[in-house]
Formats: sequence, structure tokens, C-alpha cells
Amino acid sequence: MAVQPIRLFGDPVLRQRAIEVDSFDRELRQLVTDLTDTMLAAPGAGLAAPQIGVGLRVFTWNVHDEVGHLVNPSLELSDDTQDGAEGCLSLPELTYDCLRALSVVATGFDMHGEPQRFEASELLARAMQHETDHLDGILFIDKLDTDARKAAMKEIRESEWFGVEKPTVRVSPHQTFGLGR
Repeated sequence: MAVQPIRLFGDPVLRQRAIEVDSFDRELRQLVTDLTDTMLAAPGAGLAAPQIGVGLRVFTWNVHDEVGHLVNPSLELSDDTQDGAEGCLSLPELTYDCLRALSVVATGFDMHGEPQRFEASELLARAMQHETDHLDGILFIDKLDTDARKAAMKEIRESEWFGVEKPTVRVSPHQTFGLGR
């Protein structure tokens, strides 16, 4: 298992735009494995490469026991919207309602460079939008209205993890491992 430390809010890598993948090689396959293992151990509905400190346009998801990944994603968003609870592994234990498109058509590549196309709705659409935002340096709290964002920032500042030197990977609701960078 290749579980990696998850970068927390405040880490500059989370605010940088990730670059396009141009080599579909062994290193990319290892990155997808690391992302998947880390996401499943956390557990989370998705994880983007910047969240483990890698500035490449790759994310994984685990929604309704469907595990997948997408490299160099592009999303077409529906006009219909959904408003629902959203959280983030880089913002532990923080959940706020966030407005997203109800469905998406996601295109990109798999880890071998084969073209991929997914039609997703509801939770999977939310996860794909959330993870693609990570690749653009956007966090879900950036999408909140002013009052909710202020409340979220207050909650972040008061959290036990804010300002912690080393990232934490949650492996269950009852157990945490501190991992070095």
C-alpha cells in the first residue's frame, strides 16, 4: 500500500494550478496507485494529486463503491444544479453546503493514455467537480457564499489540525496516523 500524507489547508501546493500530464509512464501509474490507496485509507470520495503534493492534473474517486481516476480532465457542466453537503480531506471534519452542477460529462485519459469519457450525476458529478477544482488551485470553501465562507474560516482557525507542521492521513473515524513529509 502506498498511502501518502494528505496536504492540509494552508499548504501552498493546494493553491497552485496543476500542470498537464504529458508522459503516461510508470511514474504516472504509481501516482494513480498512491492517490487511490491514500483516498481509500482516508477514506474519501475523491483525491487530487496536489493533495499529496504532486502538481499534476490527475484525480481519483470512490463513489458508491466505484473507484476510478482521470488524467487531464475536462468537464462539461449541466445547467441544472444541486446544493448539498461537501467536505474535503485537506480540510478535515469541515462540511458545508456547496452549489454544484447536477451532472457532468468528464473527458480525459486513463493512466495508460487511453481516452476516457464519463457521464456522471449527483455525488459522482460533485466529486469530479471538487477534484477538478483542486487541479485549478480552488478549494470548495472558495465557492461558498460570504457568510458560509466566514464561518468555515473561523472553524478552520479553531481546528486542532490548523497550522500543524505535518499532514495527517485519516484511516478511519477512530484512528489517525501522523506521517512525515
